[in-house]
Amino acid sequence: QVQVVESGGGLVQEGGSLRLSCTVSGLRFDYYAMAWFRQAPGKEREGVSCIIWSGRSTEYADSVKGRFTISRDNAKNTVYLQMDSLKPEDTAMYYCAADQSPYRSCSISWPTRFNHWGQGTQVTVSS
Repeated sequence: QVQVVESGGGLVQEGGSLRLSCTVSGLRFDYYAMAWFRQAPGKEREGVSCIIWSGRSTEYADSVKGRFTISRDNAKNTVYLQMDSLKPEDTAMYYCAADQSPYRSCSISWPTRFNHWGQGTQVTVSS
């Protein structure tokens, strides 16, 4: 059984930083692309960033480019999202997800490619 567990969310002031972590068990983590999505109240789910199985290629939403950095440690079955220069509009529930097929490129434009999701971690940025 695949388990995806996010952590690291919290309350931070505008301009601050947070690092989210997502640990996966139950699959060969190093085979799969991973992604972060977010959903704010009353808004649709939005792709934030993704990283391919090897870590050599990443993708970011325009709204977070230059502020967020995704990385992974395959030895620890963990993917990270370093979030800097946070803005109130970054406030959302952040979800981590694993691709359903191995060795694929990643794309945050296709959330249906991801079939293992965590419960989410709340990020709140105050102004």
